[in-house]
Amino acid sequence: MLRPRIIPCLLVSDGGLVKTQRFKDPKYVGDPINAVKIFNEKEADELIVLDIDATVQGREPDFTMIGHLAVECRMPLCYGGGVSNREQAKRIIGLGVEKVAISAAAIDNPALVSQIADEIGSQSVVVVLDVKKPVFGREPEVHTHSGKRHIRKALPDLVREFEERGAGEVVINSIDRDGMMKGYDLDLAEQMRHMTRLPVTILGGAGSLDDVGALIDRCGIIGASAGSLFVFKGAYRAVLINYPNPAQKDEIVLKNLRHTQ
Repeated sequence: MLRPRIIPCLLVSDGGLVKTQRFKDPKYVGDPINAVKIFNEKEADELIVLDIDATVQGREPDFTMIGHLAVECRMPLCYGGGVSNREQAKRIIGLGVEKVAISAAAIDNPALVSQIADEIGSQSVVVVLDVKKPVFGREPEVHTHSGKRHIRKALPDLVREFEERGAGEVVINSIDRDGMMKGYDLDLAEQMRHMTRLPVTILGGAGSLDDVGALIDRCGIIGASAGSLFVFKGAYRAVLINYPNPAQKDEIVLKNLRHTQ
C-alpha cells in the first residue's frame, strides 16, 4: 500500500547543517552527519539533503561529503545541489544515494532531465522547484539560485515538461513559507496534486505535526517534507533533532489519509 512520506530536509552550507527563513539568514544548527545518525534511530521515511551554496557558487557537488552522508544513512537519501550533468548524477548514485535532485540546471537545460533519467533511471530523478507568490498576480513564480533568479516560464509548463522528459518526482519548495513554521501552502499543494501524475513532495512551512496531518488530509498520498519542524523545538527554536515515533506517524498518516479515500 502506498503511504504518504514524512521527510526531514537538511540544508547544508560550508559543510554545516543550517536553517534559513525565506531563503535568508542561514542559522548554524549542527553537524549533518550527527543529524543523519539521529534520523536513522528514529526511522525516518526518507531524507533530503540540499547543499544551498553549490549552485550559487557555481561549483560541483561535494562528493566527499555526499559519500560520508550515504555511508551513515540507513533510509532512502535524496541529494541536491550543484548537479549539472549526467556524470555527476551517476557518481552520486554510485556513492549510495537513492535519488538525485536537480533544479536550476534542469530549468536552464530541460534535456538534462532526460539525460540523467537515461543514466540512473527515472525513479532516481527529482526536480526541485522553488516557488514564490508574486506581489501582483496569483500564480506562483519559480526562482532559482536560492531565490535570487526569477524564471519567467510558468510553473505548470515546467512541471509538464519535466514529467514528459522522465522526472520521477517533483519537490515544490515555498520560499514564502521557508522556516516560518506557520503551515504549508495547502492551496499550492492541492494545485500540484492536480497538475501532475508524478509523486509530489511539498516543502516549506510545517511547524507542527498537525500541519503534516493537514497536508495529508488535503492531498492524500503525498510527500510531507520539513526542515525547521525536525531541527527545532519550542517557541524559542532551540536546536533539537526530532521526528515522530512510529505510533505518532501511523496516527498522523492513517487518520488523515482516511479523509481522502
